[in-house]
Amino acid sequence: MLWPFNHFRKPRIAAPGTIEAIYGMIVAQAREPLLYRDLGVPDTVNGRFDLLLLHLWLVLRRLKSVGSGTALSQALFDHFCTDMDDNLREMGVGDQSVPKRMREFGEAFYGRTTAYDMALTEGREALAQALCKNVLNGEKIEQARALAVYAESVEAELAQLDESALLAGRFAFPVPAAARPQ
Repeated sequence: MLWPFNHFRKPRIAAPGTIEAIYGMIVAQAREPLLYRDLGVPDTVNGRFDLLLLHLWLVLRRLKSVGSGTALSQALFDHFCTDMDDNLREMGVGDQSVPKRMREFGEAFYGRTTAYDMALTEGREALAQALCKNVLNGEKIEQARALAVYAESVEAELAQLDESALLAGRFAFPVPAAARPQ
């Protein structure tokens, strides 16, 4: 027998663990040492946060391009928010300050993703400029160009995935060392 209120339940978005697996891959890639060593990303809390946002943006962008990826995309973003909230609390940020910091994270995410989306339409140099500003503190344009090449390679790899592999989290990010300015 179906209960009359079943439509109030959250829809099942993906297989159990898929969101956690995809998010785990994003976090692991954002911690890839080659990004810091070879592409000049500062190995700081901010540098790691910026790389997390970059990889999250690339995956969310691809998920939104598939009809059934919108719900997974939202769930992945929600998982990111929960992770950021948990991290703040683990670092000892007080309950009164968490909402303000979460608002700052949201503003950073939306500001960067808007800049990256616009830059992608303008070409690699525009993306390099956006990455230079947001990830490399406005310095090291040559390394920002290499980071733009890397971001383009990630986007290309994700674009080649078939929908089932993407939605199941069966993919891997390209090796950063393979991305060099051309």
